[in-house]
Amino acid sequence: MKRIFLLLVFALPLATSAQKLTESAIEDISSKMAAQFLKLNDPALVFVTEQMSRSGAGGLEVDKTMQDLKKEPAAMDAALKYLFQYSDCNRQTFIANLRAMNLSSGNVFPVATYTVNKYKDEAKALTDEKKELYRIGAIPKAITLMVAPPANLDAVTTTNLPAAAAPANTQTTAATPAKPAGPANVSAAGVTEPTDTRNWDVRLVFGMVKPDQLQTLYGKENVELRDATDFDGNDVGKAWVVYPDTENEMSVIFYADSTKSITFGQENTKWKSPFGIKPGDPLEKVQKVNTRGFRINGFEWTNGGTVASWDGGALDKKGVHILFRAQNTGDPKLYDQFTGDKSFRSDAAAVKKLGVVVEKIEFRTQP
Repeated sequence: MKRIFLLLVFALPLATSAQKLTESAIEDISSKMAAQFLKLNDPALVFVTEQMSRSGAGGLEVDKTMQDLKKEPAAMDAALKYLFQYSDCNRQTFIANLRAMNLSSGNVFPVATYTVNKYKDEAKALTDEKKELYRIGAIPKAITLMVAPPANLDAVTTTNLPAAAAPANTQTTAATPAKPAGPANVSAAGVTEPTDTRNWDVRLVFGMVKPDQLQTLYGKENVELRDATDFDGNDVGKAWVVYPDTENEMSVIFYADSTKSITFGQENTKWKSPFGIKPGDPLEKVQKVNTRGFRINGFEWTNGGTVASWDGGALDKKGVHILFRAQNTGDPKLYDQFTGDKSFRSDAAAVKKLGVVVEKIEFRTQP
């Protein structure tokens, strides 16, 4: 009995240490991932960054997050998770990738143990997801900047931006070459149309500090200053609208405190938004991203259809504001349960019958 007790005494500290990282390891991972991130074309960090953006784990300004992971423990865990996924959830491959980042030798095995133990139960799902992402071409070959479109489309580049205008992960010392155009599209009339090679990642906009940068990136003819309103129709001043009156319309407001809001309201937009949420997405998708149900303000009332509370889910305090609409309102008895001066649970059984979808979504950065 005494022998068993002694074994437990020595084993418990080891088990506990495997569940957390030392401050030294955290600082090491943070600085080494930042260095690799700034190379722009490191395959591992390209994958990790894309997944951080796709999942929302990197927040609205993923470029800033990737350069200072130690500030956000959840983001640090997510970055390790996606590096593990990139490594095919294989411990030895993961260790090789940690060493390739020049992680200090004394931190390699503790970080590997921590990560493998934390995500081993997700290994199959992560591996399968990685295969699918590459199959459908969802992972870029580099942490790309905006690239030049075909000749008959508006020229788009970041190479002429002033230093303050470039996103945090851009290099302004050399021009960024355009990607080779892919296969041309052929219309129904048999006319060959150039492939649109523009980068629709919203992360570029989050890295801006003034409206002039929108015009530089997208062309003055594609940016207009218009009156802006909130989800309830109240005047909120002026917004810079990119590609106005098209399915790719995007409204950007630059506030005095250096924060920004970016709003989408078109269902078929090409923009790649944080958390992968777009107008037209079903309520169930948002609920899945939030990892739990949340509360919505009653329709047809003040702030009707907006999120009242994320209830501590993954989207809580992330600057995500959504306006929902119900598609099936023909049954007054059903619909009236969710209208008026009240809020309701998104996961209430009867809500599914309304066919609730995202109407508009706004992303607001933090000061």
